[in-house]
Amino acid sequence: MTSLLAAQVVARRVFSTLYIYLDIAFLVVLCALLFVKKRHLTLFFGLAGGVLYMLVDYGIFHLLTGSRHIEGGDLFWVLLWMSMSYGITNFVLLWVWMGKDRRAVEWTLLIFIWWIAAPMLASAFGQDFPTVAIWRETEGYHGYMALVLLAGYLFGILYNLRQKERGKRLPLLRLFAIGVAVQLAWELALLIGGIRSDGFSWEQKLNTLVVNSLLETNLGAVPIFCIYALVTARFLESGARRPAAAFSERVKEINLRSFRGMPLDEPAPVQSPVCVKEEAERRETGGL
Repeated sequence: MTSLLAAQVVARRVFSTLYIYLDIAFLVVLCALLFVKKRHLTLFFGLAGGVLYMLVDYGIFHLLTGSRHIEGGDLFWVLLWMSMSYGITNFVLLWVWMGKDRRAVEWTLLIFIWWIAAPMLASAFGQDFPTVAIWRETEGYHGYMALVLLAGYLFGILYNLRQKERGKRLPLLRLFAIGVAVQLAWELALLIGGIRSDGFSWEQKLNTLVVNSLLETNLGAVPIFCIYALVTARFLESGARRPAAAFSERVKEINLRSFRGMPLDEPAPVQSPVCVKEEAERRETGGL
């Protein structure tokens, strides 16, 4: 009996070229907003994610395994756009949620709403534009992805078992939830918009949805969090240097942060006794 995860999964997308043009415009706006709002590390990490996706998609999936196929477009340029699109958006989402950005809800809604709206806009207004179909077969490499997934979480589990102080442990359940949620949202948006697995049965579509959501972004959740902790232990979100912290201490700082706290990586100011009293009174009256 073949398991769901081991079965052949064909990740296929069909869209008009208008979808590409609209998405490029959105990416420019997103990057500009990140820059203006001084999310410089987030922006850099998102761009790095796009480059990484391109290296994997074109270098491994196409050149090495030959599992990438396309109809109606140039494979290199379409893959470059796809890699930058989902590399930037996925890695931005991972970065803001792992770091508990106090504007995580706004950044998330901006990206999620676009993922839902873009296919519908392209479908409504792109009838006169050429259609592109691109797909990849996964039977040859999902096993390698599962190996990376196992290695990442095994490292996290072993690391946590060595940490006596709870605050210094990696938030593995939260990382798992983030890794699955980001990919699931992306897959659902493509499915709802009629781009993902066009012409496939619902069983095939569900298979792609479940396997990709559990595996593809989630396999990098632990390594990416470690990178986040190492980088932000030395740099503020604006790119300025901060007093260096040990990895375990930075993990503790992240665990103690709240989404409604101070701006990223900035210490909370010391309040005067009067301010503390006023804050306590405000909470007692329900903020009135």
